Amino acid sequence: MDISLVVVPVDFSDCARSALRYAQKLAPVWDAELVLVHVVDSRVAHRIAEYNKEPVEKVRERMTNQARQKFRKFLKEDENGKYVKETLVSYGPPFQEIAIKARELEADILLMGGYGSQGSGQIDEIFFGSTVEKVVRLLPCPVFCVPIGWDEMV
Repeated sequence: MDISLVVVPVDFSDCARSALRYAQKLAPVWDAELVLVHVVDSRVAHRIAEYNKEPVEKVRERMTNQARQKFRKFLKEDENGKYVKETLVSYGPPFQEIAIKARELEADILLMGGYGSQGSGQIDEIFFGSTVEKVVRLLPCPVFCVPIGWDEMV
Protein backbone atom coordinates (compact mmCIF):
# COMPACT_ATOMS: atom_id res chain seq x y z
CA MET A 1 0.00 0.00 0.00
CA ASP A 2 1.38 3.37 -1.05
CA ILE A 3 0.78 6.03 1.63
CA SER A 4 1.28 9.60 0.43
CA LEU A 5 -1.46 11.50 2.30
CA VAL A 6 -2.23 11.16 5.99
CA VAL A 7 -5.18 13.02 7.50
CA VAL A 8 -4.79 13.87 11.18
CA PRO A 9 -7.86 15.17 13.04
CA VAL A 10 -6.85 17.74 15.67
CA ASP A 11 -8.87 18.95 18.65
CA PHE A 12 -5.80 20.63 20.20
CA SER A 13 -5.71 18.15 23.10
CA ASP A 14 -2.58 16.38 24.37
CA CYS A 15 -3.87 13.24 22.68
CA ALA A 16 -4.09 15.01 19.31
CA ARG A 17 -0.58 16.39 19.84
CA SER A 18 0.69 12.87 20.51
CA ALA A 19 -1.03 11.57 17.35
CA LEU A 20 0.46 14.39 15.26
CA ARG A 21 3.96 13.72 16.58
CA TYR A 22 3.51 10.04 15.74
CA ALA A 23 2.35 10.97 12.23
CA GLN A 24 5.39 13.22 11.82
CA LYS A 25 7.67 10.32 12.65
CA LEU A 26 5.95 8.10 10.07
CA ALA A 27 5.64 10.73 7.31
CA PRO A 28 9.29 10.55 6.14
CA VAL A 29 9.20 6.74 6.26
CA TRP A 30 6.14 6.73 3.99
CA ASP A 31 7.23 9.82 2.03
CA ALA A 32 3.83 11.24 2.96
CA GLU A 33 2.33 14.65 3.58
CA LEU A 34 0.00 15.48 6.45
CA VAL A 35 -3.29 17.34 6.33
CA LEU A 36 -4.63 18.42 9.69
CA VAL A 37 -8.37 18.81 10.19
CA HIS A 38 -10.16 20.53 13.05
CA VAL A 39 -13.94 20.38 13.25
CA VAL A 40 -15.96 23.10 14.93
CA ASP A 41 -18.75 21.06 16.50
CA SER A 42 -22.07 22.39 15.22
CA ARG A 43 -23.89 21.07 18.29
CA VAL A 44 -21.68 23.16 20.57
CA ALA A 45 -22.11 26.22 18.36
CA HIS A 46 -25.88 25.86 18.52
CA ARG A 47 -25.82 25.56 22.32
CA ILE A 48 -23.62 28.65 22.66
CA ALA A 49 -25.82 30.62 20.26
CA GLU A 50 -28.93 29.64 22.18
CA TYR A 51 -27.34 30.50 25.54
CA ASN A 52 -25.97 33.87 24.34
CA LYS A 53 -29.08 34.62 22.27
CA GLU A 54 -27.06 35.37 19.15
CA PRO A 55 -27.17 34.03 15.58
CA VAL A 56 -25.50 30.65 15.18
CA GLU A 57 -23.59 31.97 12.13
CA LYS A 58 -21.89 34.55 14.34
CA VAL A 59 -20.89 31.85 16.82
CA ARG A 60 -19.70 29.61 13.98
CA GLU A 61 -17.53 32.40 12.56
CA ARG A 62 -16.03 33.18 15.99
CA MET A 63 -15.31 29.51 16.73
CA THR A 64 -13.77 29.02 13.28
CA ASN A 65 -11.48 32.03 13.77
CA GLN A 66 -10.50 30.74 17.21
CA ALA A 67 -9.67 27.35 15.69
CA ARG A 68 -7.41 28.99 13.08
CA GLN A 69 -5.58 30.87 15.84
CA LYS A 70 -5.22 27.66 17.84
CA PHE A 71 -3.77 25.93 14.75
CA ARG A 72 -1.08 28.61 14.44
CA LYS A 73 -0.14 28.21 18.11
CA PHE A 74 -0.39 24.42 17.95
CA LEU A 75 1.95 24.23 14.95
CA LYS A 76 4.55 26.52 16.52
CA GLU A 77 4.94 24.21 19.51
CA ASP A 78 7.58 21.49 19.22
CA GLU A 79 7.95 21.86 15.45
CA ASN A 80 4.42 20.50 14.97
CA GLY A 81 4.34 22.00 11.47
CA LYS A 82 6.84 19.50 10.10
CA TYR A 83 5.48 17.61 7.03
CA VAL A 84 2.15 19.48 7.28
CA LYS A 85 0.84 20.29 3.82
CA GLU A 86 -2.38 21.99 4.92
CA THR A 87 -4.63 22.76 7.87
CA LEU A 88 -8.39 22.74 7.46
CA VAL A 89 -11.19 23.96 9.71
CA SER A 90 -14.55 22.39 9.07
CA TYR A 91 -17.99 22.71 10.67
CA GLY A 92 -20.51 20.04 11.63
CA PRO A 93 -20.65 16.85 13.68
CA PRO A 94 -16.95 15.95 14.17
CA PHE A 95 -17.11 12.28 13.17
CA GLN A 96 -19.03 13.11 10.02
CA GLU A 97 -16.83 16.02 8.96
CA ILE A 98 -13.64 14.05 9.57
CA ALA A 99 -14.95 11.26 7.34
CA ILE A 100 -16.09 13.72 4.66
CA LYS A 101 -12.73 15.50 4.57
CA ALA A 102 -10.79 12.24 4.48
CA ARG A 103 -12.87 11.07 1.51
CA GLU A 104 -12.63 14.43 -0.30
CA LEU A 105 -8.86 14.47 0.13
CA GLU A 106 -8.60 10.79 -0.84
CA ALA A 107 -6.60 10.07 2.29
CA ASP A 108 -4.52 6.92 2.29
CA ILE A 109 -4.79 6.65 6.07
CA LEU A 110 -6.37 8.55 8.93
CA LEU A 111 -4.25 8.82 12.05
CA MET A 112 -6.02 10.14 15.13
CA GLY A 113 -5.73 10.29 18.88
CA GLY A 114 -7.49 7.65 20.94
CA TYR A 115 -9.48 10.16 22.91
CA GLY A 116 -9.85 13.89 22.65
CA SER A 117 -10.45 16.97 24.73
CA GLN A 118 -13.72 15.55 26.05
CA GLY A 119 -11.74 13.20 28.27
CA SER A 120 -12.85 9.70 29.14
CA GLY A 121 -15.77 8.35 31.02
CA GLN A 122 -17.80 5.55 29.54
CA ILE A 123 -15.99 2.32 28.79
CA ASP A 124 -16.22 2.63 24.98
CA GLU A 125 -14.70 6.12 25.15
CA ILE A 126 -11.82 4.82 27.26
CA PHE A 127 -10.85 2.32 24.56
CA PHE A 128 -11.87 4.04 21.32
CA GLY A 129 -13.52 7.40 21.87
CA SER A 130 -16.91 7.87 20.35
CA THR A 131 -15.55 9.97 17.45
CA VAL A 132 -12.92 7.38 16.51
CA GLU A 133 -15.44 4.56 16.63
CA LYS A 134 -17.86 6.40 14.34
CA VAL A 135 -15.13 7.46 11.90
CA VAL A 136 -13.87 3.87 11.59
CA ARG A 137 -17.35 2.81 10.49
CA LEU A 138 -17.58 5.50 7.80
CA LEU A 139 -14.21 5.32 6.06
CA PRO A 140 -12.89 2.82 3.53
CA CYS A 141 -9.26 3.76 4.30
CA PRO A 142 -7.39 2.47 7.35
CA VAL A 143 -7.85 4.41 10.59
CA PHE A 144 -4.91 4.25 12.97
CA CYS A 145 -5.81 5.15 16.54
CA VAL A 146 -2.84 6.48 18.52
CA PRO A 147 -3.04 6.40 22.31
CA ILE A 148 -1.44 9.27 24.16
CA GLY A 149 2.28 8.70 24.66
CA TRP A 150 2.87 6.57 21.56
CA ASP A 151 4.83 9.38 19.97
CA GLU A 152 7.55 8.70 22.54
CA MET A 153 7.75 5.01 21.61
CA VAL A 154 8.82 5.41 18.00
